[in-house]
Parts: sequence; C-alpha cells; structure tokens
Amino acid sequence: MGALSSLHHLSASLSFLSKPSLSLPPFIRPIRSFAPISSSLQFNIKFAPPSPKPKPPPNLKNDAVADSESPPFPTDGQFFIPWIVRGEDGNLKLQTHPPARLIHELADAKTQKPKKKVDKAVKKKKEVSAVGNASVEPPKLSKAARRFYNEKFREPPQRLSKVLAAAGVASRRGSEELIFNGKVTVNGSVCNAPQTRVDPNKDIIYVNGNRLPKKLPPKVYLALNKPKGYICSSGEKEFKSVLDLFADYLKSWDKINPGSPKPRLFTVGRLDVATTGLIIVTNDGDFAQKLSHPSTNLHKEYIATIDGKVSKRHLMAISEGTEIEGILCVPDSVELLPQQPDLLRPRLRIVVHEGRNHEVRELVKNAGLEIYSLKRVRIGGFRLPTDLGLGKHVELKQSNLRAMGWES
Repeated sequence: MGALSSLHHLSASLSFLSKPSLSLPPFIRPIRSFAPISSSLQFNIKFAPPSPKPKPPPNLKNDAVADSESPPFPTDGQFFIPWIVRGEDGNLKLQTHPPARLIHELADAKTQKPKKKVDKAVKKKKEVSAVGNASVEPPKLSKAARRFYNEKFREPPQRLSKVLAAAGVASRRGSEELIFNGKVTVNGSVCNAPQTRVDPNKDIIYVNGNRLPKKLPPKVYLALNKPKGYICSSGEKEFKSVLDLFADYLKSWDKINPGSPKPRLFTVGRLDVATTGLIIVTNDGDFAQKLSHPSTNLHKEYIATIDGKVSKRHLMAISEGTEIEGILCVPDSVELLPQQPDLLRPRLRIVVHEGRNHEVRELVKNAGLEIYSLKRVRIGGFRLPTDLGLGKHVELKQSNLRAMGWES
C-alpha cells in the first residue's frame, strides 16, 4: 500500500506534463499508465528564497565623495578589479577604483623613454676622441655637391711615372725604368706605359709586389744652406749627398706626420761640389721642373770671392758673356762689392737667369780671374736667411714660393 500510495502522488505531481501546449524534451515522457488521481488532492509546494546580496564592508568609503546609498561593487555583472588601500586611520579598506594619489602620479609621469645615464667622464672622453680622431665620418653630401667637388677641387688622374715618383718609389726616370721592365701592375694588369693616367685613390698599384699607398705624402718645400763638399745627387758613393743632411728630418717624420708616407726628396737644380749657399729641396716634381727650366728666366744671385785683384777690364769681360755648350750666356748684372776690413779678397755679385752648368765659373774664368769661393744667396725673390747655418734647412712658406714665381 505504501508503494502504491507513492505512485499516486508522483502521478498527480506530473499530471501537468500531459498538457498539449507544453513542449517537453525528448528525455521526459508523461506517465499515462496510471489511473487519474482525484483533483481534490492539493500539494503545498514552496520554492527556496533567492540568495541574499553581499553586504559591503563596514569601513568601505569613497575617497572622493562618500555615498552610502550606491553599492561599492557593480551589480550589473561587469568585471572589476578591487583595490585594497590603507586609509587615513591606518586600516585596510576595499574600493572599486584606484586611489587618487596613484592617478595623480600617472598623470604627472613622463611618457618618453628614460634616457640612459652616461658618466660625464666617459662622455667627455668620447668627445675628445671624436675631435682628435682623423677618421671621423664626413657629412653626407648630395650627388650634385660631390660632382662639383670632383670637377673643381679634386686632382685629375696623373701619369703613372709621376705618381710613383711622388710616392717615393724612385725618381721620374727610375720609375719609368720600373714600368718598362714590367715591375708595375695597375688593377691586376702589368702596365708598360709610363704615360698611363692613374688615380691613386681608386686604382690599385703594385710595384715589385708591394702595394702603393693610396695616400700620397704632402708636398714639401725646404731651403738648404749647402756646405762645401756635398753633391746634389744621390747616385755617387764617393761624395756625400745633400740629402744625407735630411736624415734626422726623415726620422722624425712619423712623429710629426702620423699616418703619412715619407716623401722622396730631391734638389731643384744643382750646385757643384765646391759651391755653397742656397739650394731648394722638395718632392714636388712640377715645382722643380718649373724653377729649373731656363724658360722661366728666374734670377739667381751669386757672390764670387776672387783670388787676386779685379779691374774694370775684368768687369767688362764678364758682362760681355761667354759661350757655354754652344750658347752665348750673358749675365744680367755684374758688380764689384765694397771692400770689407775683415775680408782680404775682393767679391763680385753676379746675377744670371739661365742657370746653365758652371755658368758663373765659366764667366769669371773667361775674364781671366780665378774664383776662390762661390756662394748662391738668392733665387727669384727669396734670399737665403743670414742666420741659417751651413748644413741647416728651413721650411718655405707660401709667400716664399710666390717670391720664386710658384703658385700652388
């Protein structure tokens, strides 16, 4: 009876499922096999009450405005981040918005990336090294600016023999012999033509298997007070060369001009072994060729000390000139200098412009006089400094070069 009574109660509670207007899921089917239960039965069915809403903490306050009616947390199901802060009373409290102090700090914070702190000593060292370093990157120029520089200021390609002589490989003739003998290659190919135009900054040049440096030595112009007993060439071993007087100068070259190759020095013109005075030493072939060429008509002044008496007849004979190597050579001026108490022998000032070999000595000899000593004191507008000792040299300035008719 207990089981049957339970089935009647279950059938009565599910009787509402038999209505046609109610759609049921497939796993629920109405029970029709039981007899209908009397409608007089009533059931007291109650549903559970809704869950209570969470109450806010007793110490929750708003930092900006205290509002007790509004809930501390959103009730619309939105996601929120709770902020746990410490109040003025020292107790922790919970709130839905960040504290005002944090908002003010974020607003005042800089949005740029923080710069790396560089030590002042390191920064100063970098600046000094950048100023003293010769390999600082040059500013980038436009194509038009580079073209203008190349056309107006950059040196054009030069003869191969001239480039080798300027680099100190050998003299102009010695460089030509190296080229004819196949000892020079340009860009990987043997070059047998000295007149080939090359650019040391672009072309790769080898001499006897050694690479020619791209950077050529700077132009050097020196004035030497040549002593007696020195020759102006370096080929003869029985005499001392004037170039030996520049040994100390070349030794200190690397300290004075770091990173620059040593120049190959040679004399402009020649003075014989017994003649003293002014001689120009350089590594500029064009400068030497112009000064030594007779067509420049560059005046050269000599002081000749004569062994014996000089008469007016001797001066007339010298001024008339003499023939040297089939050419009549006439001096520009001849003058007898006043007698000085400390000098017993008479002196002549002779000025010539052709500068042929032994010209002054031949003029004096043709007049019937004998030279005791001969000294050159002037070339063009440049005069040998009186305080320059024998065997000493001085660097020429641009004004000195212009005085000799050279415009660099």
